[in-house]
Amino acid sequence: MTDPRRRLPSMDALLKEPEVVPLIDGYGRETVKDSLRRALDRARAGADPERSDPADLLRAAERDLEARSRRSLRPTLNGTGVVLHTNLGRAPLADAAGRAQAEAAGYGNVELSLATGRRGSRYDHCSEVVCELTGAAAAIIANNNAAAVALVVNELARGREVLVSRGELVEIGGTFRIPDVVGRSGGRLREVGTTNRTRVSDYAGAINESTGLILRVHPSNYRVEGFSARPSLAALVSLARERGIPLAHDLGSGLLDAGLLPGFPAGPTARGSLAAGVDLATWSGDKLLGGPQAGIIAGDAALIGRLRGNPLLRAFRVDKTTLAALEATLMLYRDPELAVRRIPALRMLREPVEAVEARAAAARLEPPPRSGARVEVVRTEAMVGGGAFPGFTVPSAGWAVTGIDVERLAAECRAGSRPLIGRIERAAFIVDVRTLPGEEAARAADALTSALDRLADG
Repeated sequence: MTDPRRRLPSMDALLKEPEVVPLIDGYGRETVKDSLRRALDRARAGADPERSDPADLLRAAERDLEARSRRSLRPTLNGTGVVLHTNLGRAPLADAAGRAQAEAAGYGNVELSLATGRRGSRYDHCSEVVCELTGAAAAIIANNNAAAVALVVNELARGREVLVSRGELVEIGGTFRIPDVVGRSGGRLREVGTTNRTRVSDYAGAINESTGLILRVHPSNYRVEGFSARPSLAALVSLARERGIPLAHDLGSGLLDAGLLPGFPAGPTARGSLAAGVDLATWSGDKLLGGPQAGIIAGDAALIGRLRGNPLLRAFRVDKTTLAALEATLMLYRDPELAVRRIPALRMLREPVEAVEARAAAARLEPPPRSGARVEVVRTEAMVGGGAFPGFTVPSAGWAVTGIDVERLAAECRAGSRPLIGRIERAAFIVDVRTLPGEEAARAADALTSALDRLADG
């Protein structure tokens, strides 16, 4: 009996098949050859030697091509109810920012002065609009807020002491700690006060000839309640000016102005911090600002000038597409009403719960009967995320899926062509619709239906 593997077509024969032409056009000749080779190797190894027909081999190669070409960084549907979800990329970009980013992917005047035709600076981009919006004298952009803080410490307090309240020695996501940032940036951390109570006198008593910087840090991910106190920003500004020590304020998430989120807890804002008189304020671009990942530094012009000359800025410099997206986002803030309509993070946080519930009801799915699942519209609690407003929840609504193994359902939703990420609460799989704006709710319903179908079949 003839070994069926001898009937396998050659690589040359497969490459001449008409169906291969669009594959080569889409994936490239060498990539297609590699997938065809894999299909032939599997057939020769006896995985399924009867499947020696070219059509079968081509289908196997096409499946391999699709699997290998699936990007590891993929769009997801955020049904968690966490608006600034760190694991999902924090703030989704406004349409204007996305367009600006795409346009900047080609050539652009990143470091060219169009006025003179000579070399310019990438740090000129965005600085004017930051100053316009915050009242700062000057501004500069780094690649994230941790880099912004590190740059400030390195320039103003390298080899010198940095005064930080013990209650502000926070750990940022990924075990990234303020003491580490200060130390690795060349500063010597000097803790003042206690975890729950720090006074102006604690800062005053710690100042000496080695003091290079007073650093105020927004606690972001946690809050201290009860028997606690810390000095007002105005009091710290007064002390810093009296002693001739620069004061920097790490705002963390960085809301531009409190009026953008009415009804939310009071917190530091970029405009308020600079108006209070801090020398430098730093904050993130991809959190409450609603833009791309970036670290914004604004304040005193002379200090910003020093930061521009710091060699570390080269390591922390920001990409051209990020600058384009950030500038487009900032420009929306010239009209606050426009900003809250067009910046997704602000729009999601401000949407009335009744509107969220209505969207959840309109997009509600009927689960496949054979799945045994039940889906109902329920009230939920969403969160801001991104280290903003810890412990504060936003009334929301979504779907609760019960009557099924919710762990398996969550895994199946993540495995879909457009992954859907929800959360599990008390034996229910929750999909919060607040973080599924526009057509995303309908897409989430489709993804959930497909996941339930696969589980029922499987």
